[in-house]
Amino acid sequence: MHADGAFGPADDAARPDPARALPRDRPLRVVGDVHGDAVAFRHAVATERFVIQLGDLVDHGPDSAEVLRIAFRLLDEKRGLFLLGNHDRKLGRALSGRRMRADPPLEHTLNQLDDELRDRALHEIAQAPAWLVNTREAFVHGGFHTGMLHQPPPPGLDRVSPLLSRALFGETTGRTQPDGFPERRISWIDHIPDGYTVYCGHDCRSTDGRPWRKTGRSGGTAVFVDTGAGKGGHLAWIDLPPLG
Repeated sequence: MHADGAFGPADDAARPDPARALPRDRPLRVVGDVHGDAVAFRHAVATERFVIQLGDLVDHGPDSAEVLRIAFRLLDEKRGLFLLGNHDRKLGRALSGRRMRADPPLEHTLNQLDDELRDRALHEIAQAPAWLVNTREAFVHGGFHTGMLHQPPPPGLDRVSPLLSRALFGETTGRTQPDGFPERRISWIDHIPDGYTVYCGHDCRSTDGRPWRKTGRSGGTAVFVDTGAGKGGHLAWIDLPPLG
């Protein structure tokens, strides 16, 4: 059992830790949820820094197809990567032939993709890590769990294990809000170990247009980088020094 729950090792065979692929000698740029805002994403990646995009590349904004092309160029040029977000996973499952309930943002994204981009998107989304952990930093889309410190992420398009659920959707209460979305809480922040910083997206909690920071009871800090891109807000990013 880990500090903030009983999430044991996933049943899926563990894959090599993708954090090993992070460059140790290059500064980083951590980019929040893009949601189809290709213009802003193009500005965000115009850097010599290695880009870690925190997931949710697609849906809502005007040009999810171009956002995917930009993300894939980053991969091809070894200039960055993207984490698996819940919207990316939903797209990947649709592209793999899974039956999906009616979802207008997803349908809008699917209508933008030609056959070549569909094939590439399915391949890359299936490979995208759900979390990355460095010595004192963790990167995840939805929410952190201490179990992520002890095991690499499982395949993202398979069944949703407890750890993968936390990574994609954050911490939910089981209740539904009036807007139809799950009610979420952030008590997981209190379990971030002292000295760790977790960079995440998923929830737009900013009140002033800047990424929102909160330090938990155990001394660790969460930084929410989602500032509403593709949903009427703008795209935010944070520059970090090399991991060393």
